[in-house]
Amino acid sequence: MARKFKLRQPFIDSYKTQKPPFGFNGLGELTYMRTYSRLICPETETYDFDFVDGKAISTESGKEMINEKWFQTVRRVVEGTYNIQKRHITKYGLGWSEYKAHKSAQEMYERMFAMKFLPPGRGLWAMGTSLIEKRGLFAALNNCAFVSTENIGTSNDESSKPFEFLMDMSMLGVGVGFNDFGAGKVILQQPVERETFIIQDTRESWVESLGLLLRSYFTKGKKNQDFDYSLIRPEGAPIKTFGGTSSGPEPLRLLHEQLRKVFEGRQGQRITITDIVDVMNMIGCCVVAGNVRRTAEIVFGSPYDNEYLGLKNYKWNADKMAYEGENVRRAEFGWTSNNSVYADIGMNYTAVGTQTGLNGEPGYAWLENMQKYGRMVDPINWKDKKAKGANPCVEQTLESYELCCLVETFPTMADDDDDYMKTLKFAYLYAKTVTLGKTHWSETNKVMLRNRRIGTSQSGIAQYVEIHGLEMYRQLCDTGYKTIQDYDEVYSDWLCIPKSIKSTSIKPSGTVSLLPGVTPGMHYPEAEWHIRRIRIAKISGLIQKCIDAGYKVEPDVVNPGTMVVEVPVHIPNVRTINQVSMWEQLSLAAFIQKWWADNQVSCTVTFQPHEADHIKNSLNYFQYQLKGISFLPKSEDGAYAQMPYEEITEQQYNTMKKPIKSLDFSGISEDSTPEKYCDSDHCEVVLGE
Repeated sequence: MARKFKLRQPFIDSYKTQKPPFGFNGLGELTYMRTYSRLICPETETYDFDFVDGKAISTESGKEMINEKWFQTVRRVVEGTYNIQKRHITKYGLGWSEYKAHKSAQEMYERMFAMKFLPPGRGLWAMGTSLIEKRGLFAALNNCAFVSTENIGTSNDESSKPFEFLMDMSMLGVGVGFNDFGAGKVILQQPVERETFIIQDTRESWVESLGLLLRSYFTKGKKNQDFDYSLIRPEGAPIKTFGGTSSGPEPLRLLHEQLRKVFEGRQGQRITITDIVDVMNMIGCCVVAGNVRRTAEIVFGSPYDNEYLGLKNYKWNADKMAYEGENVRRAEFGWTSNNSVYADIGMNYTAVGTQTGLNGEPGYAWLENMQKYGRMVDPINWKDKKAKGANPCVEQTLESYELCCLVETFPTMADDDDDYMKTLKFAYLYAKTVTLGKTHWSETNKVMLRNRRIGTSQSGIAQYVEIHGLEMYRQLCDTGYKTIQDYDEVYSDWLCIPKSIKSTSIKPSGTVSLLPGVTPGMHYPEAEWHIRRIRIAKISGLIQKCIDAGYKVEPDVVNPGTMVVEVPVHIPNVRTINQVSMWEQLSLAAFIQKWWADNQVSCTVTFQPHEADHIKNSLNYFQYQLKGISFLPKSEDGAYAQMPYEEITEQQYNTMKKPIKSLDFSGISEDSTPEKYCDSDHCEVVLGE
């Protein structure tokens, strides 16, 4: 086995005392510590540990672990990236140069330390850890996936596979899209004989239990399943692999009970659209309750099917403090997915557009445009003719069972446009390297080995356009896209793998863009001066650090185990979402789809109440320029307590900022819990917020 790649210590030492460019009055640094800083042994600089009497103790030195600092996180990620490259090059005898690798890795380190680009939150948290280096769970480095249900009736083995895939990937933090195409393709059975399956305390065993139960109803002759949950660790026990604490067996037990209620006594009936979406949504609830803080699902269906369009026919009645409506039973789990339609070019958008104007759903995906086009400025190429859908934030065209790795660049953090082009090399190289990792799903590997799809994204777009103008941004996008294609030619040849079928997108961002302090993706800020609230576990040592630094900290009004930290934020020189019309947001999305994204642009258009009637007309115009779009009604200020964003005045901002001191995170020893999926508040559905 090839010796691991390690950056030279004198190079690392030169960064120990350098101050990282964290943004937004400490919000970036706090987000980093809560979400991405891993536990490291200070003596050996290794990451393996066991819990002893509630403390994380290094398996090598026996010393208590502490949280890594930014220079150590960057080292872990860069070394993990080049280790993957080195293993690949060495395995196939392609000629590894340690000298060239160090020169390249040092520049990647410098640009990542300065936050000119950053891996996705998944990469910041997992790259270079034993999760990747020892367990080989490369799927955990990917943000998003899609699976089609169209083949669930073709074979016994396939019948439960899409559902198992969604559960497995969700438990790894991968957001999953799916469709309802399997409706009518399975004739339900009624199992009689019983057998017991002992569930192990592993992700794999939870997923296996799901498959066994579903196949007992989907496949003739299967036995009814009983389950033994006794080996699952109790509620509150620490989880070393993915951080946080165990929920115990109850979420899984509830999922099994829910699925039995869905299919019991229905022998001879065919599986319905509602069944498929219910099962996927119930799985999402189980994953959330099973200690994944958020879930991200999107379902695609027909814009002409009343059953599909009525799935969320329920709403909250504040007076009665209860949900009501035709499909009120789905309120318990229906929130786990964003519901979208496969829109047809030239269709009548009146009915669906009117529905979207009420609550923002459905969203829209033009599958024909996804399949036919790369960038919309370029000729039709049909490269993605096998594509079936997209990920939950709709920035990635995907085939069934395909995963994708995103990476984020920040044009406003570059010294100039030439510097940005150099940064694109390393952003691209990070994402391309992730495609070298083999997943534990053969169906996924078959697609990914062929497509090598990545998504090089941008954040701070609104700021860049306001400062430099639209024409300079067009030139940046066009030149940048062509630069990435040149790099893909060079590095795909070096790695002896196919060029990426597509390579650019705009993800919605969120927590990653908070680190350098830029606006997320293409979205405009909520307000120039505002409070940004961040939620942290009540037992976390970070809470006292925030209090000591002068931040306002208060209990979460919904979750008693959580505290809310308020950070005053000022974003100058850019218009706010209240100053940008729905039509301008759509126009910017189309502009980026034309000049940058050969995958897609994740854009959630915020619309004011008076703009709701314009949605159907806007879809008519932009169906020729976009591949996907979603809408969100503008929330009223103070619509609910402790909103993530709250507009304040300049005077309030200055008053809040005055007592704030630098955060001191020395002495913290608690593993971070990463934001899952696309690192975004725009496409994740948050339990309890």
